[in-house]
Amino acid sequence: MLKTLETPLPHRVKLYNASNFFDVRAVPEDDLTRLPELLQGFRGVTVESHASTIGSRSIAFARQLAGPLEVAIGLETIHPLAAAQLNKKLDLARFDSAARLLIDHGMDLRVFVLLGAPFVPAAESVDWAVRTVEYAVERGAAVVSIIPVRGGNGEMERLESLGAFTRPTLTQLETALDRCISMRPSVVTADLWDAALLPGCSECKVDRIDRLAKMNASGCVEPPVACASCLSSREDAL
Repeated sequence: MLKTLETPLPHRVKLYNASNFFDVRAVPEDDLTRLPELLQGFRGVTVESHASTIGSRSIAFARQLAGPLEVAIGLETIHPLAAAQLNKKLDLARFDSAARLLIDHGMDLRVFVLLGAPFVPAAESVDWAVRTVEYAVERGAAVVSIIPVRGGNGEMERLESLGAFTRPTLTQLETALDRCISMRPSVVTADLWDAALLPGCSECKVDRIDRLAKMNASGCVEPPVACASCLSSREDAL
């Protein structure tokens, strides 16, 4: 006889299907109809979907849930050249329309922003990430996640060899969050998955990642990390 698990359910669940949740080819109508019953024990639900798939299916699904629906959209960058080269088929008008629909119908908008997007000059990487976060905040994003672009899939390495991509550093991620964390009423965080692999000072990397984690949790700027090795490196470069 199977025993019923007595561990309480988490308050929120994320439905991840490695595709666009509201694309009928990814989540058939029968599945979308059955899911709300299975989700009754959760206070909130999060899904990911391309802005072009946000519409009547999103509204109908949200209305059947017991709690609020959060929809995550990858805005990535508003740098015009980089946005075109990424070929995500996402123009700003389409993003704006999706954002308005979600907010007008009581859904929460979460946005993903890239730090170090391909085709953005490395010297401008932080500035364009900050500008993209500002764009999302101005359009009502409840949460914005700054994601440093990572290699490892072969494509980033190819673009790097062509001079079209420069790996973002831990310092750049820290600077971007420092500049964005006070953009109220949105919550802005730094994605720290594999953050230890970002280029950075080996002496203070752990402390800097810990600082970012604290800022993610508190929503407030933490005291900067003092590092003699970083200071010496800057002085040597002068």
